[in-house]
Amino acid sequence: MLKIQNAQVCDPVNKLSGRYDVTIENGEITDLNEATGKIDEGAIDASDYILTLGLCDVHVHFRDPGQTHKEDIETGAKCAIKGGFTDVVMMANTNPTIDNLETLEYVLNKSKISPLNIHTCASVTKGLKGKELTDMDALYSKGAIGFTDDGIPLMDADLLKEAMIKAKELDVPISLHEEDKSLIKENGLNHGAASDYYGIYGSPREAETKLIKRDIEIAIETGAKLNIQHISSKEGVELVRKARKRCENVFAEATPHHICLTEEAVIENGANAKMNPPLRTKKDRAAIIEGIKDGSISIIATDHAPHAKEEKDVGILKAPSGIIGLETSFSLCYEALVESKAITLEKLIEVMAVNPRKLYNLPCEGIKVGAKANLMMFAPWEKYVYDKSESKSVNSPFFGRTLKGKVKATIVEGKVVYEDL
Repeated sequence: MLKIQNAQVCDPVNKLSGRYDVTIENGEITDLNEATGKIDEGAIDASDYILTLGLCDVHVHFRDPGQTHKEDIETGAKCAIKGGFTDVVMMANTNPTIDNLETLEYVLNKSKISPLNIHTCASVTKGLKGKELTDMDALYSKGAIGFTDDGIPLMDADLLKEAMIKAKELDVPISLHEEDKSLIKENGLNHGAASDYYGIYGSPREAETKLIKRDIEIAIETGAKLNIQHISSKEGVELVRKARKRCENVFAEATPHHICLTEEAVIENGANAKMNPPLRTKKDRAAIIEGIKDGSISIIATDHAPHAKEEKDVGILKAPSGIIGLETSFSLCYEALVESKAITLEKLIEVMAVNPRKLYNLPCEGIKVGAKANLMMFAPWEKYVYDKSESKSVNSPFFGRTLKGKVKATIVEGKVVYEDL
């Protein structure tokens, strides 16, 4: 039995806010009462903390199989747990790709080594080549909870339409990386101040907006659940805003780095701030925050993308795109969105825990008697320096930065799997 007492609870699912004592047994919440202020022997004294839903990240790369020198399922899971996540959804661009039952089975079986609830997508096309659809029926029946060729845009509109029809039939999302490579000369850097600094052309915003516009129309036509991944441009946000007025099945996710940084970070940090799509301007960053405020962007996801140090240390043009983000995600968003009073804490939990689960049809009962105890506890006042990672990689522009809002405990199905109390 686990007791958490005198916790300030924040649960947007059940509209619960206030001081509560929570009792957990056999993985479930068995008792929930207004706090008396008394702390029993052996109970967790949560008087200084906020207790809320465990976070859910629908966009992570654990590089397993095939690139485990960057990350593997075990180390990726440790990062997630440290960051307050109780559920993650892995992407399919492993090596081999999760486009077949054997690789899917390997990933799901290996995921059982961690207490984290690990789910995975399968790829839309075989080998991520954009030419032939995978056996979506078979992959779904064996445990894939969605489909994506993340990292590579789907350029064949007819093939994409066929995939969306099948995704609609299966009632699973199809998540898309929206960058038209024909418009990009050098990826990972915005066509603007960043590209000018490095003397290149870079990646224009039109590369994103062109595909977002196309894919919204296909999604509305087919009725498929579309997730536009890691949105980066103000024009892209506006396209989604208009689309959601026409169709509730259009979703968009934003990353903590697009919420917190602009292209200036690439000038300051080099390859450790290079990602696809790239960091853009202050106006784009402001538009993303406004999109979160008004519900146009309904999900925050990290796009946790580990790369080995030697891979990032080859110069800005040759270095791969992507940064790690699971450990810093909550604190960064808490500071940038809640501390700044852009949104409430309840809204932050909605976009980091509730809406991601809804997208992938995962259970989200909140904090109530009978619910699975997937919880996160954090100290809103506590500052800390991000100087150590559970990841195999260190590719982050946030290393050395002082953050606020420290995760103190992560509880997965009633078990404390991470604590810093």
